[in-house]
Amino acid sequence: MSPIYCAASASADYNVLFMEIAHREAGAMGLAVLFHEKPFAGINGSGKHANWSVGTDTGVNFFHPGKSDAELELFVTAVACLTWGLCEHNDVLRCAVVGAGNDHRLGAQEAPPAIMSLYPGVGFEAHMESIIQGGELLGYLANKGSANVGANAAMPAITNAEDRNRTAPFPHCGNRFEFRAVGSAQNCAMPVAICNIILGAGMAHLSQMIEGGTCLRDAVAQMFTETKHVIFTGDGYSAEWPVEAEKRGLKNLDNTPKALATFNSPKAKELFQAMGVLSAEECDARQRVMYENYNTCMSIEVTTILSMIETGILPACAKDMSTYAHAPFLAGDRAKVYLSIKEESDKLRQLMAAVPSGDAEEATYFCDVVKPQMAVTREFVDKAEGLIERDLYPYPTYESMVYSHH
Repeated sequence: MSPIYCAASASADYNVLFMEIAHREAGAMGLAVLFHEKPFAGINGSGKHANWSVGTDTGVNFFHPGKSDAELELFVTAVACLTWGLCEHNDVLRCAVVGAGNDHRLGAQEAPPAIMSLYPGVGFEAHMESIIQGGELLGYLANKGSANVGANAAMPAITNAEDRNRTAPFPHCGNRFEFRAVGSAQNCAMPVAICNIILGAGMAHLSQMIEGGTCLRDAVAQMFTETKHVIFTGDGYSAEWPVEAEKRGLKNLDNTPKALATFNSPKAKELFQAMGVLSAEECDARQRVMYENYNTCMSIEVTTILSMIETGILPACAKDMSTYAHAPFLAGDRAKVYLSIKEESDKLRQLMAAVPSGDAEEATYFCDVVKPQMAVTREFVDKAEGLIERDLYPYPTYESMVYSHH
């Protein structure tokens, strides 16, 4: 679903409305819409790409190189402000896309890594280095390029000047930046608001430098010099990138509890207060809401798993085993697999009975202790799905859900 662009507040509302309509219409047809970020293991998940830009009330787009020197100068300056804001408040941007579902997606083969970096393009990166070395803000050529589609019978595809990097969480797309890490179940308002905030922080820093007597060129060059390590134009899916990111000082907050622990840090609170968005108390409150959302989602998932096993899977296992009462040599590994389901689900139930108190403690426990046991339990249930007699299995099989359209 690709909406026509408009003011961010209205666009976020339209996106929420779309999801509500999708749920309503699916229900009327006896179907369900899965806005879960990773509903099927081993298959690409689902997310949102927030195509975001900022401009004046006269129609000047900060993130379009434009055709005049003034527009290009504004573009380079705006990217410098965004780079500074993203570098200085990297944790806050990561917190904008936290969630139990998105933890399954970020860093997978179809989604950007949880490391927040900026991709302005290879050509712009070279121009940035020129500015750092003393060059002028002007001189960047934003000409459209072409991409080889790899087919002899097809012409090269026309691309933007800096063809977006699909392994990056925040690539430039010609006249906007695309925040590709937003979860499919999310309200886009929070991620877009955080993008505005970090850009505003960069602009405020630039203003202070200019008001202090630094010229625009030198101010932009200094901002790029201090924050260029957050710019990455390579393969975000490579095993080398997390290692390189650590060397650069970029955090790999690869799950929700890790990220949320930073949301109400003194630095984050100072940012929200300086931008007039949240007070220190409101930062604490927002963090608690996000913790509660994560903990509630995890609790519901575990409760659902245990209920499905207790009322559906185990009875089906027992009935299936009875089929082999007079031919045990045909049962194979069924007894071992079915018993393992019981044992592992009992362990999961025991872990749920020992959930600690405290928002952060509970979230970390769910993530580091409960979630791995969920995966172990699921592994044996998946094996049972391929063993239980077809008519006895109480739920739609994985195969029928994924390939029902064939």
